[in-house]
Amino acid sequence: MARTDVLATSSPNITRAIICAFCTGLIGIGLARFAYTPLLPAIVEAHWFAPAGAAYLGAANLAGYLAGAVLGRPIAARLSIVGVLRAMMVLATAAFFACASPFGFLWFFVWRFAAGFAGGAMMVLAAPMVLAHVPPARRGLAGGLIFMGVGAGIAASGTVVPLLLQFGVQAAWIGLGLLSAVLTAIAWRGWPEGAAAALTAPSGQVHPPRLGALRALYVEYALNAGGWVPHMIFLVDFIARGLGQGVKVGAEFWVAFGLSASIGPILVGHIADRIGFRSALRLAFMLQIFALALLAFNVTSTPWLFVSSVIVGASVTGTVTLVLGRIHELLPHHPAEQKAAWSVATVAFALCQAVAAYGFSFIFAHSGGDYRILFVIGMIAMSLALAIDFGWAVREKATR
Repeated sequence: MARTDVLATSSPNITRAIICAFCTGLIGIGLARFAYTPLLPAIVEAHWFAPAGAAYLGAANLAGYLAGAVLGRPIAARLSIVGVLRAMMVLATAAFFACASPFGFLWFFVWRFAAGFAGGAMMVLAAPMVLAHVPPARRGLAGGLIFMGVGAGIAASGTVVPLLLQFGVQAAWIGLGLLSAVLTAIAWRGWPEGAAAALTAPSGQVHPPRLGALRALYVEYALNAGGWVPHMIFLVDFIARGLGQGVKVGAEFWVAFGLSASIGPILVGHIADRIGFRSALRLAFMLQIFALALLAFNVTSTPWLFVSSVIVGASVTGTVTLVLGRIHELLPHHPAEQKAAWSVATVAFALCQAVAAYGFSFIFAHSGGDYRILFVIGMIAMSLALAIDFGWAVREKATR
């Protein structure tokens, strides 16, 4: 039976609901966040902003994402969840059109922050709403398909943005706004009803024996988020301006980044089913360290740039699956505690990513545009995450 058929048998409307959630990831993260990466060098070259200012605007989106991730659930608890999701899709779409007018740094900052807020809220609301209506045996596949929207958005941004830039930076923003509007229309109807329980389940108290392991996982996930920032914000600019290969070539690597992000959740889930989520997470950390080391040590020939782009791209979405699976390994019989732990992990991730984005932007601005130092710091962050995981395992063994 085909995978779509498998999902279709769960409920007459579940496939439609998955498409809706897929669209929110595509709009709120794939486009609203990641389309800025291939746009960044063009914005600089068009003299809309200086390189440092443009980098700070990329960080504004991550700060908005943190705010949306923290406030999305409280807002939805007071209002209609579907209504909030629709409002966030409209907000993200409006931000694209607003950014078509270069009215100054503050104007852009506000709208980039708003786009990030919409993305964060959609990410914490859409998937739980839909997965609550999917049978447990099929939630892995359904979740993978939902988070594929992020990768699809990255790939779309790398394909569409260079085409739109042929007509100017303003046309690129307007084109993204039109694409977001179409996706909003597709996702306007089809949401499942009665999904509030997915957001209002009582929070549990984590059992002390697992609390230390969870705290270690939170730190690892946060470090992992910081380690992605050089690729997420600077990859296309590094290739286009740092290596002098131009926006078009940089966008091609961004497409590879996005395509690998599309298959990342399903691929890593398949591996984790065979070797366990902890082992799969360690493998992911090792691969990401290697990918960052390539750029940190100037191994920048085309094949190695491709390898680095693909590894980090798959990790951006795949690690979400691995960390969530690891939480289920640590708390296998406590659904309420799983939700509480996932909430803490998500906030830790968003917080570290926002702080890292501003930190990397500051370093970039005060290092004379040195890209290499960004990848070195990212590699160190990933190495610390791996060291913490192994270190906690040694401590657990010694305690036993």
